[in-house]
Amino acid sequence: MQFNKRTRTHLLSVLLLLFLATGLIAQVRVKDTGRLAGLGGIRLIGYGLVVGLDRSGDSQRSLFTNQSLANMLERFGLAVDGEKVRARNVAAVMVTADIPPFSRAGNRFNATVSSMGDAKSLQGGVLLQTTLSDIAGEVWAVAAGPLTIGGFNIETGLATVRRNHPLVGLVPNGGKLERDTGSGLIDSTRLTFILRQGDFTTARRMAEAINLHFGAELAAAVDAASIDIAVPDEFASPDRVVTFIAELESIEFEPDIAARVVINERTGTIVIGENVSLSSVAVSHGPLAVTIRTTPLISQPMPFARGETRVEQYQEVTVEQIGMGVVAMPAAATVGDIATALNSLGVTPRDIIAIFQALKESGALRAELVII
Repeated sequence: MQFNKRTRTHLLSVLLLLFLATGLIAQVRVKDTGRLAGLGGIRLIGYGLVVGLDRSGDSQRSLFTNQSLANMLERFGLAVDGEKVRARNVAAVMVTADIPPFSRAGNRFNATVSSMGDAKSLQGGVLLQTTLSDIAGEVWAVAAGPLTIGGFNIETGLATVRRNHPLVGLVPNGGKLERDTGSGLIDSTRLTFILRQGDFTTARRMAEAINLHFGAELAAAVDAASIDIAVPDEFASPDRVVTFIAELESIEFEPDIAARVVINERTGTIVIGENVSLSSVAVSHGPLAVTIRTTPLISQPMPFARGETRVEQYQEVTVEQIGMGVVAMPAAATVGDIATALNSLGVTPRDIIAIFQALKESGALRAELVII
């Protein structure tokens, strides 16, 4: 079968993804599959102002920005009517941050700044000191400093050149924690490990690997996402439980992977898991090629006649079915078999997406189809 250069490029891209998906499942560490219960971080949020913009801030229509600016100036002894503020170098923003567990007062962290009003760009701005609180309203940290947006937004007359998104920026190390997030483990005699993706088989395999490593029945799978672990007596003291957790996290085991096909329709990306298989099915896929040819026809009257020369357009429409007809795809047990069957159709990744959707509807695809 002969393919043109573009088709071969598409097929090579798909085959590369298939090859990556078919590799042997590597042993993974316990710490890479989830977390210990009770050790979640804290998500903070705050409202602030970004100043120093080059006339790219919020307009007068953003009343909350003008009122916030007036309130801030009032703290410095300047009485300003918020309805008469005309500043274009200020933008109202929301500031967010995720604080990891066991963080201590004085630790620095990155803060994300997002525009709220009708600002055009946050490029070159500086975040004024902003308090950050949790969902209950308790203040945990403050954030301030110059922004970086990882791009630019340039306007010259009617032309605009933009790179990345200029309305969301980052304040590197601009956040400062004001108090500790946690003093230690809640219980040093019993732990609960939470899987990032719940699966009964994976939970059972992890518990078996832990018991095999320590040579005792310490772990038991409670459900698809939780593994209950008893801390041995020699590690039960607060100063020794950290050693036990470090050894626990380094244990390797083989998690179970569900049969899944992930498709990104926006980019044409396809990733097929190792356990995906097909039942016997016949597939016919081929787009229609419509060709319209226009030929001018000249109608000229006889000599000395009173008629007029006229030009008419004659259109010829040709419809051609492009494809390989019906191709029988036998039951495929591996991803390599699926790749071979799809390549026999001579299709592009976009066509493969449509084929997988049809295979799922027909019941021939023995896997979960995830479209993102």
